[in-house]
Amino acid sequence: MGLIGGTFDPVHCGHLDAADAARLALDLDEVTFIPAHVPPHRTAGPRASAFHRFALLALALAGRSGYRASDMELAREGPSFTVDTLRDLHRRGWSAAQLFFIIGADAFAEIATWHEYPGVLDATQFVVMARPGSRLDSSQWAPELRRRVRQAGAPGGNGEGVAIHLVDARTRDISSSQVRARIASGETIADLVPATVADYIAAHHLYERVDELHG
Repeated sequence: MGLIGGTFDPVHCGHLDAADAARLALDLDEVTFIPAHVPPHRTAGPRASAFHRFALLALALAGRSGYRASDMELAREGPSFTVDTLRDLHRRGWSAAQLFFIIGADAFAEIATWHEYPGVLDATQFVVMARPGSRLDSSQWAPELRRRVRQAGAPGGNGEGVAIHLVDARTRDISSSQVRARIASGETIADLVPATVADYIAAHHLYERVDELHG
């Protein structure tokens, strides 16, 4: 099962592109999007409420077979540490080798700062996506990371069957802050998010304040 975590404030087409690319590269049956309750690596909290962020995600995934949203982190108090989410999935019967955590290369570059690193590396397979317009280069990574690297779909990993899979794929270069900035300035977001997401944001007047540009 593929997993994508994040604030999704709001979800956008770049998130969906990453899920599509990872699913194709690793032949994943399903991908679960898990919005964070309290993102541990952000100084500012989400601009939209958990209710709205989950609703936007559900709208973005509606009608997309094999994709679903989970509220498991939203229902948990305290910081949304990935390792806690992975352990919860282990308790539900998923092994580390069966989980594929999809993450952008820029976010993965900070993996050493994650809660319970390096133990979190053994809790899931990581699927590291190249940034739009660039190729992945793991040559400068720490040794404990380099030894786990596989090209997407290749067998291997440590004794538990987990590895770091590299995926070079074309995804649209979009950020949630870019979406919020356009909304605050009155510009269209039709090319950045699914139409149902744009309609919901407009109906609920989300992200219209200038002080919601950052974070």
